[in-house]
Amino acid sequence: MRNFTLFLRSLLFTIVMILATVTWVWVCMLAAPLPYNKRFYITSRWNVFVIWAAKAICGIRYQFKGYDNLPDSPAIVLSKHQSAWETIFLLPSLTHPLVYVFKKEILYIPFFGWGMALLRMIPIDRSRGKYAFKHVVAQGKRRLADGQWIIMFPEGTRIPVGKAGKYKSGGTRLAIETSTVVVPIALNSGECWPKNSFIKRPGLITVSIGKPISPEGHTADSMMEEVQNWTESEMRVISPHAYKAG
Repeated sequence: MRNFTLFLRSLLFTIVMILATVTWVWVCMLAAPLPYNKRFYITSRWNVFVIWAAKAICGIRYQFKGYDNLPDSPAIVLSKHQSAWETIFLLPSLTHPLVYVFKKEILYIPFFGWGMALLRMIPIDRSRGKYAFKHVVAQGKRRLADGQWIIMFPEGTRIPVGKAGKYKSGGTRLAIETSTVVVPIALNSGECWPKNSFIKRPGLITVSIGKPISPEGHTADSMMEEVQNWTESEMRVISPHAYKAG
């Protein structure tokens, strides 16, 4: 009976999210001529609604830890990645508008991709290799100068709870190129919204924000090592049951 209830709640949530996406993209297009901050605010109300719906329908709650660690200065956010939840949640939830670095194919997704195209994101063509990173640096400098923050997922893809992917140094390379601090984020969203799972489970997601890490005195690799050490250590604090002893 419990599994059937979870299925029905997940089905209802999926229907509500699809309807909201199809509806809201037209609102976003109408807002396209507005100044960017207003356009960002209007577009990100979709994110706020979806997170509310996940709570109201599926019982997925959240809490912040270390929110006061967010700096007033430009920053590059490097977040743990377990679920679609954080890609939706983080956009409107920090102190500055966020700019995602993502593969350009996402822009081709009907409705969702169209909405993303209206924001100052940084789509990249991974087939271009080093030229793709040059594009990220050039665009990243502009976005940081405009008051936006860059967000990247160092593991590159969603990793199950209790596991760690290979941390890639693109985010810290950008931090060094732009002389910008990085802010690590650990979270356990995969416990409620697992990768590739239709079923959403009720529970409390903890979003833990670490202290800013300065690029001064670091190489890209040593800086990423510090990010990884903090993130994986913090994961064992917020999800101790997901890690084996020792």
